[in-house]
Amino acid sequence: MAHSDVDTFFIATPIFYVNDVPHIGHAYTEVAADVLSRWMRQSGIPTWFLTGTDEHGQKIMRTALANGVTPREWADRLVEQSWKPLLKTLNLANDDFIRTTDERHETAVKKFLTLLHDKGYIYQGEYEGFYCVGCEEYKPAADVLEGQGEFEGSKLCSIHSRPVEVLKEENYFFKMSTFQQDLLDLYANQPDFIQPASVRNEIIAFVNRGLEDLSISRSNIDWGIEVPFDADHVTYVWFEALLNYITATGWGTDDEAFASKWPAVQLVGKDIARFHAVIWPAMLMAAGLAPPKKVFAHGWLLVGGEKMSKTNLTGIAPTDITDVFGTDAFRYYFLRAITFGSDGSFSWEDLSARYEAELANGLGNLASRVIAMVNRYREGVVPTMPDASDADQAISRVMSEAVDAANTAMHNFAPHEALAQLWRIVEAVNGYITEQEPWALAKDDGQAARLDAVLYTSLDALRALAVTLSPFMPETTEKLWVGLGADTSLGALQEQIIPDAGHFGVLPAGSAIAELSALFPRIEQDS
Repeated sequence: MAHSDVDTFFIATPIFYVNDVPHIGHAYTEVAADVLSRWMRQSGIPTWFLTGTDEHGQKIMRTALANGVTPREWADRLVEQSWKPLLKTLNLANDDFIRTTDERHETAVKKFLTLLHDKGYIYQGEYEGFYCVGCEEYKPAADVLEGQGEFEGSKLCSIHSRPVEVLKEENYFFKMSTFQQDLLDLYANQPDFIQPASVRNEIIAFVNRGLEDLSISRSNIDWGIEVPFDADHVTYVWFEALLNYITATGWGTDDEAFASKWPAVQLVGKDIARFHAVIWPAMLMAAGLAPPKKVFAHGWLLVGGEKMSKTNLTGIAPTDITDVFGTDAFRYYFLRAITFGSDGSFSWEDLSARYEAELANGLGNLASRVIAMVNRYREGVVPTMPDASDADQAISRVMSEAVDAANTAMHNFAPHEALAQLWRIVEAVNGYITEQEPWALAKDDGQAARLDAVLYTSLDALRALAVTLSPFMPETTEKLWVGLGADTSLGALQEQIIPDAGHFGVLPAGSAIAELSALFPRIEQDS
């Protein structure tokens, strides 16, 4: 997808469940959405990035009770002490943060339910089924296992391996089965609606097996949004939570804001892809609204071969990493080391090795060497670029190709590929300096023009790297930008247009550079 094909970009993360504190799996989703939105915003595309918290349902009611507080007090505490601080820890530039306890959300949810009820898509009936509190959903028979050992004789949820509850109650239902063919048509007409392909194939197979109507209310709990046409029922937590993407966007209150932003790219973990690619578009179709633009399901973060979770004690707090390596290295590592859309393994060894090789020795060392040489040999002034040699032109070609390829990769939701492309510039310039030996050129007055060319070419490549890496590593690139003197000669880093960054010869000759402290300080390893 070329730059010109995109007129606006709205990306939403799932809203995170406040029954516990965030781990790096949550942080991975947040960082990916942030980097994609920063890239689009800095490409001149009107961009909106939404995240938030999901605060209703039985699991939160029980957690709050176990902790001796009301559900509202529990939610407030976790949002203020754990989830909002995560935004700062990760340096997220989100445009909005929605809580499902916000009045704007509750009001719009009631409006949506009334609309679907009036259109005949909601009816009352009796439901009996297996309910997993951990998933906050009724489980189809295929997702229920026979218990073994201590759970002998019980039915277990296939995801949590915990007993499910048998519930029988009067509920309201959403006529989801009505939309089976509409959904299949959507998937067929828009082949990239669900990505990656593995998840798309699973969803299509699931819908082809036949859709049942969805139970969307509960009468035995009171922690939720009241059903507007029946005060004895609260809205099923998933049905209500999915609506955050439009309630935060202005649906039902500000039609103009809604029209300017919707539809969204839904970035989700693959375990909740079904809610976002089946239930959610069906709800929107029922209301006469456009489905999301795309549902992109990234893989799981595995630690020691297991999906990260609190119950397995594999949940790692983001600050465990950022306190040691810094926020930018965290952001870089997870988007570089894992193919976006596939499962990926986290290990401290891999993080440490990449920090040293790619960040400290690769980018960091390159920046400090070049800036130190300009200060030493050219009194801190950007030299004028003489006629370019073949070696200089080769660097300018790599810059242009890598930035174009990285831009294409980002529009294809492949940040790992974008970083691999941009690192071609780092490697090419490091190799170029080794071959050109500017320290040797500096000893020969007859080579002054050649030294100018080598220094200028290296500086301009660093400028291109500062611009294109800024969505990934905003703090580090800002330091580099100031070190290049580009903040005074070219203006703010955030104002540089990313797709143009690969043009050669942008850094103005004669402008002053500054000193540069190490971009990626050495990490003291515990022996």
